[in-house]
Amino acid sequence: MQTFDDIDVFTNGQIHKHQHIEIQNGKIQYIADAINKDSDTDLLLPGFIDLQIYGAAGKLFSAEPSLESIRIIEDQLLREGTTSFLICLATNTPEVFNECISVIKEYEKDSRNCMGLHLEGPFINPEKRGAHVKEYIRKASLDEIKQLLDFGDGTIKMMTLAPELQDDEVIQYLLDHEVVLSLGHSNANFKQATTAYNQGIQTTTHLFNAMSPIQHRAPGIPTAVFSHPTAMASIIADGLHVDFEVVKIAAKMMKERLFLITDAVAECNSGPYQHHAIDGKFVMPDGTLSGSAMTMLQSIKNCVKHCDISLTEAINMATLNPAKLIKKENEIGQLVVNAEANLVRINEKMELQQVFFRGAEIKLN
Repeated sequence: MQTFDDIDVFTNGQIHKHQHIEIQNGKIQYIADAINKDSDTDLLLPGFIDLQIYGAAGKLFSAEPSLESIRIIEDQLLREGTTSFLICLATNTPEVFNECISVIKEYEKDSRNCMGLHLEGPFINPEKRGAHVKEYIRKASLDEIKQLLDFGDGTIKMMTLAPELQDDEVIQYLLDHEVVLSLGHSNANFKQATTAYNQGIQTTTHLFNAMSPIQHRAPGIPTAVFSHPTAMASIIADGLHVDFEVVKIAAKMMKERLFLITDAVAECNSGPYQHHAIDGKFVMPDGTLSGSAMTMLQSIKNCVKHCDISLTEAINMATLNPAKLIKKENEIGQLVVNAEANLVRINEKMELQQVFFRGAEIKLN
């Protein structure tokens, strides 16, 4: 049994000071007030959850789809405190998708913090493609979706698509097969987006980026998700993809329906997605802004320091909120009895001190 005594703990949406925690068999067994309350303590958080990340440690998974690559990505993300993630694939050829899916299928029995795949495309709107390759974008057919999910064999957990260009039967088939659908890279108007959320599309990919904007006579996708009672959205809080003042507005409007993603990529000089690091950001060869260079802890810090978001709300945006979207809030995303002992320890400066995955400490260096 492993114990933490006299430590502040983020649980049930609040910081509880001077707590005692016991961990056994990789799960939290007991949380209560500590007997000794002598010291200024660090803060223990749930491990971070990133539902959209392309790579880490110099490995872009779609460019190097191998067991070695995903293991290196897992290791790096664990060292950063991300204890659960979906590896993301941008719009690409069927051959690349199948190769990446094959690796994840083979790796699944040995995976640790990688929960599966998020397919961001290819069924998006070319008018809002952003850094995605236009030649690979297409409309989905039901037969293609059936074949894709059959080949994926449960590894495809999430998909970003443009609902205004897809048939209702395609969207319903994906929902019936428990794929989390995200409205993104879309030019849907307010009515189309609202209809899609009412149909069952649960969330929105990188809010404000690559979508119809808010205009006073054309409210667009952001207004639709703001107004909807249940639709969620991810957001990239690096100050580059979305200005911090706009992140602040989104957090005030959406509260627990907003969650953080890093959308992080890695330096890559080959293939269709050549990401080049320039001045703390990644761009394509033509200068188009691509993925971020963020970690999840940096995202939390930005929310607190620049977006007028409380620490408790920012932590939830990186933990509990995404866990609820994928219906795993009883297993990950919060520190409660019987949840996985995925823990991040930070000091008062929000600096990373320790990471634990299923109760085992991760070496940070």
